[in-house]
Amino acid sequence: MTRPLSCALTIAGSDSGGGAGIQADLKTFAVHGVYGLSVVTALTAQNTLGVHGISVPDPGFVAMQMESVLDDFPVKGAKTGMLFSVEIISEVAGSLQIRNFPLVVDPVCMSQTGHKLLQDNAVEALKKKIIPISYLVTPNKPEAELLTGIRNMNDPEKILEGIRVFREMGAKSVLIKGGHFKGQKEMVDWLGIEDQDPLPVRRPRINTRNTHGTGCTLSAAITANLAKGMDLTRAILKARDYLQLALETTFDLGRGDGPVNHLAGLVQSQPQ
Repeated sequence: MTRPLSCALTIAGSDSGGGAGIQADLKTFAVHGVYGLSVVTALTAQNTLGVHGISVPDPGFVAMQMESVLDDFPVKGAKTGMLFSVEIISEVAGSLQIRNFPLVVDPVCMSQTGHKLLQDNAVEALKKKIIPISYLVTPNKPEAELLTGIRNMNDPEKILEGIRVFREMGAKSVLIKGGHFKGQKEMVDWLGIEDQDPLPVRRPRINTRNTHGTGCTLSAAITANLAKGMDLTRAILKARDYLQLALETTFDLGRGDGPVNHLAGLVQSQPQ
């Protein structure tokens, strides 16, 4: 067994069902051979059927977690997920102002089952305090529409406009994920990088209901690859290949929409 050479940090909520959030991020980090660190911004009581409750720690304790981790570990990459409130966003942003590693922002606003994971009054704080310090922001279609104000982002022209708006907010690069674009045989994510034409990242669409945690998993894989020293485009393409395999090898778990197979490529799932 080899020793991880890089540390990656996730700043996100806990998913008691293990399919998304901190749990998905740490599994993904481990599969990619990096040492995972965590700052817990919220506790959720959830399973494959939905989110049944949220408990939020004191913002000062979130800041203490950040300080403890950043003071001691050689962090090479970090990501944010569920940040929930204005106060927590302010603490996280303050701790990340001085850093020497790339930050991937997964602007989590709502669970797959429709439960709000970001308070309404925290949207502007996310736009003004977190997105401007991001190296990459990875919204899905609903998140991109909410944060940019562009409605019905269904065609390439509006998607490219969304990338431009995120760049104007301060994001160095943007990946608008294609999972919520319906009626397409391909899954197309759009990558916008400074001084480059937008790049479509195409993969076959997988017919499965077990897609819980796809956004967390993808952003965590990108973060792990960046922590290992990959350039952004390669980090995204490799992460997208990993997510594709995790979707192809998923399995039913629970009574609702199950998680992706985070151990894809490492451990093959067994028939139930």
